[in-house]
Amino acid sequence: VPALVVATEAERTIPAAVLDAASKAAEGTKAYSLLIWQGGALQLEQYYGDHNAQSVVSTQSMHKSVLALLVGIAIQQGLISSVDDPAAKYIEEWAGDERKHITIRQMLQQASGIDFPAFPAVIDMTIGDGLEKITFEQGVLAPAGTQFDYTNINPEVLGILLQRVSGMSYAEYLSENLWRHVSDDPATVLIDTETTRTPRTFCCLDTTARAWLRFGLLHLNHGWVGDQQVVPEQWMQDVITPSERNPNYGYLTWLGTTYQKERRYNRKSSAAAFHSEPFAATDIIYFDGFGGQRVYIVPSKQLVIVSTGPLRQDWDDALLPNLIIRGMSD
Repeated sequence: VPALVVATEAERTIPAAVLDAASKAAEGTKAYSLLIWQGGALQLEQYYGDHNAQSVVSTQSMHKSVLALLVGIAIQQGLISSVDDPAAKYIEEWAGDERKHITIRQMLQQASGIDFPAFPAVIDMTIGDGLEKITFEQGVLAPAGTQFDYTNINPEVLGILLQRVSGMSYAEYLSENLWRHVSDDPATVLIDTETTRTPRTFCCLDTTARAWLRFGLLHLNHGWVGDQQVVPEQWMQDVITPSERNPNYGYLTWLGTTYQKERRYNRKSSAAAFHSEPFAATDIIYFDGFGGQRVYIVPSKQLVIVSTGPLRQDWDDALLPNLIIRGMSD
């Protein structure tokens, strides 16, 4: 893994006043960390409270965007024939009913039509011990491909699918085929019990802020790390291609294609992400972890922003990226 380049004060390409304003904004959200990368170097690496570069933190659903990359690797390896394969080809629990029509692409785009538990039942998926049972007892809510519903069932089934086609635990497959090439920081994938060892692939990839920066750089570099193509370049483009049912969503990854003041997640929940204004760049890509865990990637600005912190309901998605992008322009 290539070492991260850290800009000296003289080498910084973002004005000090902008970096200071961003740091104060992050502190105002009670952030644990703020990392800003631009133009080939780390411009700012700030930690708050007791946190530091070695702190391993929970970042909720940002894991989904890593899972999306693993699916592309599995397709390249021939473990999955096509993104348009029915998931039931690999998931026997779906083979005997209407779920047999759901494709892997539809799952990646959160348009599978699969039903999903609402709060508080969703908490059982996160901290309970019946994860696989909950996952496979969900029936069909809508015909496949007809509606966007951001759920935890789609990525959970995809994680189980990767275990089955690879013959490895999810953590082993992640480590061998992606993580060791991208980051040398530690990571933990949480499982439900020592007996079933079902991985929580809709959340619960605990790692450092620097590791998340590495995955932002993977997007900037079209799947390359140094001189190695880790994720197929075409797949990296597919991941960030707006889907038919939601222009602000690709493969388990959010996009800033169309402005939405309140970005609703699904039809069962009132939860929404707040955007005080449109993004200052139209090509923004981001990993969304509930409560303000974010990786923002802006290819046109060669910019990556990582923020980790506590769960909060009042996160403003426009705040940090717009402050930094406009400060760079000024």
